[in-house]
Amino acid sequence: MRIIVYPHDLFVGGSQINAIDLAAAVRDLGHQVYVYGIPGPLVEHVQARGLSFVEAPSSPRRPSPHRIAHLARLARRDQVDVIHGYEWPPCLDAYFGAHLVGGVGLLCTVLSMAVSPLVPRSIPLIMGTAELGRTARTDGFADVTVIEPPIDTVSDHPGIDGGGVRAAYGVGPSAELVVSVSRLAIELKLDALERAIDAVALLAEHRPIRLLIVGEGEAQPHLRARAGAVNARRGREVVTLVGQQLDPRPFYAAADVVVAMGSSALRAMSIGRPVVVQGERGFSEVCEPDTSPMFLRNGFWGIGGDEPDALRLAGHIQRLLDDAELRASLGAFGRTLVVERFDLRTAAQKLLLRYEDLARRSTPRVARDAAVTAVRAGRAELRLHDPRRKRARSAHEAARLAAAAVPGRSVQMVGRRRVDLGAAS
Repeated sequence: MRIIVYPHDLFVGGSQINAIDLAAAVRDLGHQVYVYGIPGPLVEHVQARGLSFVEAPSSPRRPSPHRIAHLARLARRDQVDVIHGYEWPPCLDAYFGAHLVGGVGLLCTVLSMAVSPLVPRSIPLIMGTAELGRTARTDGFADVTVIEPPIDTVSDHPGIDGGGVRAAYGVGPSAELVVSVSRLAIELKLDALERAIDAVALLAEHRPIRLLIVGEGEAQPHLRARAGAVNARRGREVVTLVGQQLDPRPFYAAADVVVAMGSSALRAMSIGRPVVVQGERGFSEVCEPDTSPMFLRNGFWGIGGDEPDALRLAGHIQRLLDDAELRASLGAFGRTLVVERFDLRTAAQKLLLRYEDLARRSTPRVARDAAVTAVRAGRAELRLHDPRRKRARSAHEAARLAAAAVPGRSVQMVGRRRVDLGAAS
């Protein structure tokens, strides 16, 4: 088969790496697979995996008429059997041209916490958790498959050496190291990153603890300021923003404890590290036998109760740091769980069955779906560029970023009301 895999972007992130790794695993099963998208840092990962990359036209519109036409021509020229889009913008770029006009099979993976109403109900879906799969079916999607975020358990293994990272950042053998590997983004990530800094700041008063944050994003300067304030208060380097690393495995391996969510949590577990899973609004839980059923059902993420500080997260980290035997036990537990449940090669075989099914049959092209989707996409594009909405988004982002620079302070949205959760003394 000939398959185009179209991630939602090629910046460093868990879902993008999952898409590329799965593409390579399907290629290894004997199929012609290439990655399509706007160039970004992960083009290097695409090439390292031995995959061909096809550059998409750059356009701010979603869906983009230029990409719709380009993808349709590409699919026709190469006699593509299936296009696999990740999230709604790639899905619609493929839907309006290659699928509706060219009859190419289309599959859409959604790893967000909900399916966008812009995704046509007639398009087969892949969801990342059983709970999200049930929700999608309730919302009217008839063809839904659950494939949990895959991890390359051969590449991400407990034998990776983290000693070089500890030496490079001055983390001595008696020091305690917490690591977070994350996009430094406002949406979904910022609250967790703020609380990780604040939790380690609290523990640093009495412990030789360090936090390394690996990643880049729009919140980076503000989180760097928050980290600088913590370091100045403690009179030593406590929090370090490392920047982006295309291969973060040595950082996971160097950690005594990893704080993470989603695929980052799973990679840390595959490398044998104990993990505190974070989410939004102050959520944090240690991944262990008692909590793993919740994570397996809902995903390695959660929504908390707007805790006013980082004490809960600090308590989880302290519990793990105080007990080396528990850390070793949970590291082994996590490794076994990921190998048995999230292995990349198992996921690739399951995905290949979906590709083969789509290549054999014609996915219904429902005229009503197309009309409804076109109207909704047009309205969404108008909302996106509405000056009033842009100003509101900018004001909220400015407030979030300003709060991110101050230890102990966090601004969140509850409904449409901005809530300042206060500053630590």
